[in-house]
Amino acid sequence: MPNKIVLISCVATKRDKPLPAQELYNSDLFHKTLNYGKSLNPDKMYILSAKHYLLPLKKVIAPYDLTLNNMAAEEKKEWANKVLDIMKYKKLDLENDEFIILAGSTYSKYLLPELKNVKLPLKGLRIGQQKSFLKKKLEQLKKAINELKNRFYEIIKRKRRELI
Repeated sequence: MPNKIVLISCVATKRDKPLPAQELYNSDLFHKTLNYGKSLNPDKMYILSAKHYLLPLKKVIAPYDLTLNNMAAEEKKEWANKVLDIMKYKKLDLENDEFIILAGSTYSKYLLPELKNVKLPLKGLRIGQQKSFLKKKLEQLKKAINELKNRFYEIIKRKRRELI
């Protein structure tokens, strides 16, 4: 059975000391993307990092200053090839796993031709639009969770009354 893999991109703003990757990156967009990615209940989730390539969320790393935005096309292709090599090493199935990429085209462009089952929920959205999309999705999720909690509590109340 294929796995669901969520890939999010790193951001320039970082905290000033070594931390687990999911805590190191510090921007509103990153936090929303991380939370939305987690809400998709992936089998695995990674950060696409200009320096660290395919970065596990809990791996402790030091702050750094490197971005794909300043790299030439050939450097971006080399970076993508290293990411793909790491994916293969980690036994991700590039043919069958479902990849949900929550990153801009700078980070996904050279990965896409090698991944056969890809979803790009943020495709074509500018940063403000991405934040709006993610905020809306997270609010919908919060509302659904609250509705489930309320239903659960109603069932518990009903069962308690039946037992009295």
